[in-house]
Amino acid sequence: SQVPDCLAPTKEDISKLLACTVHTGTRNLDHEMKRYIFKRRNDGFYIINLHKTWQKLMLAARAIAAVDNPADVCVISARPWGQRAVLKFAQYTGSQAIAGRYTPGTFTNQIQKKFIEPRLLVVTDPRLDRQSIVEASYVNIPVIGMCNSDSPMNFVDVAIPGNNKSKLSIALMWWILCREVLRLRGVISRDQEWDVMVDMFIHREEQGEQAEEPENTFSKPAEAAASTPSAEWGGQPAADGSWPGQSSA
Repeated sequence: SQVPDCLAPTKEDISKLLACTVHTGTRNLDHEMKRYIFKRRNDGFYIINLHKTWQKLMLAARAIAAVDNPADVCVISARPWGQRAVLKFAQYTGSQAIAGRYTPGTFTNQIQKKFIEPRLLVVTDPRLDRQSIVEASYVNIPVIGMCNSDSPMNFVDVAIPGNNKSKLSIALMWWILCREVLRLRGVISRDQEWDVMVDMFIHREEQGEQAEEPENTFSKPAEAAASTPSAEWGGQPAADGSWPGQSSA
């Protein structure tokens, strides 16, 4: 094994990787990802070797911890399920996070207000974060990518094999990476469990709360319009000049 004994996974770590389906790939396979595949199931899905996943997670954590200035590390996720994870990773490690759409020219156009010059780039999905990887290759920035069985490996220096299409899998890989970086920096101890739960890195849906607000907003005007008699909006005035429904003085 290329992982030292102090970096070896525990039974709880392996159980979390299996519970979050980090080992589940897709039905397609990139030729450069064959080395990380354990086997193929009867339904056509490829199974990723978790031993190699853990090795690459530890390698990526050591590369991130080796950067002197934490702000020189840039983490990116264009996939919505990984945006909360990269923001939490940046919060605990002090790195820069780009959650959402990547603005072209962030690494190459010095006129931009958001121009940055990171020393290391970590992406959630090499396919969706393609623009940032290409620009990193122009300015010689090493790239760490979480790659599924069908992910392109062009310009990716360190590939972390894992399921990058599940919000649970993405959150767990970022959580393990963040925990290991903090352990290597001496922020937290290996003898104690990290007090931050994986749930903090998992994407949360807010569509249910937003859908209830318009219903409550428009329910009262609709009820008011329905309760208004049609006679109040039409008809002819009475002989004394008053309209229907209006009391005479």
